[in-house]
Amino acid sequence: MITLPDLKQRPIVLVVDDEPEILVALTDLLEGAYHVLSASSGEQGLALLRENPDVAVIISDQRMPGMTGDVFLAQARDISGAGAILLTGYADISAVEAALNRGQISFFAYKPWDDETLLSMVGQAAARYFLEKELECEQLLLRGLLENLPFGLAFKDQNGCFIRLNQQMAREFGRSVAECLGQKEEDLVNGPRQESLEEAQQALETSGRDQQVLQLPGPDGQNRWHDLTRVRLDSLRNAPVRSGLLSDYSILIDRDVTDLLGLEQRLRQAQKMQAIGTLAGGIAHDFNNLLTAIQGSLELVQDLEPPREPGVARLYQNAMEAARRGGTLTRKLLDFSRPRHLVCQRVEVQDVIQNLQGFMKQGKVPEDIRDALDSALVEGSGRFSSVQFVLPEEPLPPVWTDPVQLELAVFSLCINAIDAQPEGGKTSVSVRQVARLLGRHVGKDHAGAWVVVQVSDRGVGMTEEMRARIFDPFFTTKDMGQGTGLGLSMIYGFISHCGGEVRVESTPGGGTSVELWFPAMDAQLSASIPPTAGASGNATANMRTLAATPQGRAILVVDDEPGVRAVTAGFLSRAGYEVLESASGAEAVETVRNRPDIALVVMDVMMPGMNGGEAAQRIHAERAELPVLFVTGYADLGILPQGVAVLHKPYTRDALLGDVKAMLAA
Repeated sequence: MITLPDLKQRPIVLVVDDEPEILVALTDLLEGAYHVLSASSGEQGLALLRENPDVAVIISDQRMPGMTGDVFLAQARDISGAGAILLTGYADISAVEAALNRGQISFFAYKPWDDETLLSMVGQAAARYFLEKELECEQLLLRGLLENLPFGLAFKDQNGCFIRLNQQMAREFGRSVAECLGQKEEDLVNGPRQESLEEAQQALETSGRDQQVLQLPGPDGQNRWHDLTRVRLDSLRNAPVRSGLLSDYSILIDRDVTDLLGLEQRLRQAQKMQAIGTLAGGIAHDFNNLLTAIQGSLELVQDLEPPREPGVARLYQNAMEAARRGGTLTRKLLDFSRPRHLVCQRVEVQDVIQNLQGFMKQGKVPEDIRDALDSALVEGSGRFSSVQFVLPEEPLPPVWTDPVQLELAVFSLCINAIDAQPEGGKTSVSVRQVARLLGRHVGKDHAGAWVVVQVSDRGVGMTEEMRARIFDPFFTTKDMGQGTGLGLSMIYGFISHCGGEVRVESTPGGGTSVELWFPAMDAQLSASIPPTAGASGNATANMRTLAATPQGRAILVVDDEPGVRAVTAGFLSRAGYEVLESASGAEAVETVRNRPDIALVVMDVMMPGMNGGEAAQRIHAERAELPVLFVTGYADLGILPQGVAVLHKPYTRDALLGDVKAMLAA
């Protein structure tokens, strides 16, 4: 940090004279307001200047043996910026004139001097010294600012020629700073920059300011977005500049805003996806209740009176299959907003991608991936053997994510890349480490680095309008019937919930590149967590240990939807259980209080008034050992205690009875 001289401090004055009585007289005159140093020769004075760089004023006699005053002050000028006053006799006037002409001295005084006049000279010289130091400091600060700005900045004179510009601006012109100085902007640019300059002239003449955001080709040939701002200096003042020299001076600012616009676009995308997720969550609960009632009722009809005619049986199977597909579609739609089955753990990305490479080269798709994806997508498994993998030799830091979902995401992206190249082409998967991600801050648990998985192809590519919509649910670039449009939506939801980001670059006819960015784990944290192979098992694997239940067989079904409550009760009744029903959480609490024979509660999570989580807390206050099986169509499971058993709607009879038997047997 540069500290400006404090004018409240006593300035330092150096007095140089070969006569001791003169030194004493000058010291007595000055020491009331100044700190005085004295020297009896020019050589001694130069030595003192080197030792005291903050000398503000030098008073020197002209006639001194060995080195005259004008010679001494000329050499002092190379060491110090102090103001100089020369004491001289009338016979030395020619030397004084020469010193004045060369700028070696500020004032001169005849011997014997007038005290008031000399004090005035010293005061003016000291004030000028401090002013020059302040200006020098300001110049240094402005020069440092100019050269370290993250954007291009240039100043033009009244003729439109560059008088100051930084390296960033010179690089935009493809020249050095020296080559740009004295040149006009129109002589250094062409194409879009030239058009931009021509369009700006009228606005500059009328309002004194012009701003444009346009795409310009970069050094690598890629287009970048630039914010070009031109301002006349006189437009920055409230009153017009009266000096003709400054009235036409102007400023040019060139900011590369490509990353900023990309960040804003990603923020808008995140906000849009959040809004869609909120909307989907609002309707999913009711929709899954309907599917549960439809699917469950069909199963109960099958149990009561199975269809005998082939046509009726076929219609029954069609209805059952449609209900199952509706449930699957709802789960996929919701997973982009709030993935329910994420099992995040310490993951070595290279190991996951190497495992993916292994089965893709063999053309054998594992069952878990087949179950998670539409069967049509994995037909012709041999085509996956053409995917090329580029993995770094050096180890990468681990990330905190779900390895199964990561594998599914990359596999799904490979399918999209292959489909985008109907005539065949190169599909590649690569992994790398990147230092930072613009606009994103990771917490203390992360190392500040990012691990990036990239899937790229040389296929048909996408337009800008298509690329802006690829994460929207149900939007697909494939032909009718060849995709649901939920794959990228689910990938977006998965990556977002892992604290990462998805980036897509594509040009029509130039292929597509999709990058999955994961924040790397901090080395100390990752060392304390051993790597875990694969995801955990079924939904009841993390269920809390339950105490032994009473011998009673009664089960309480709690749901505010009559159709769902009737189906659930029907499944349990036909399985031989005694079933009680409640339409609300408050009613369930009262029923448990009055019926000690209840062995299990099957309760909906989202209910008006008292939700399932609150009702379970009150039930456990009455009977801590009573197990609760939560069922939900779509809910924030954060309102439930850790480790509880959850069954997702729409559920089948077998899924419900399996969980009920497991909990009663615990």
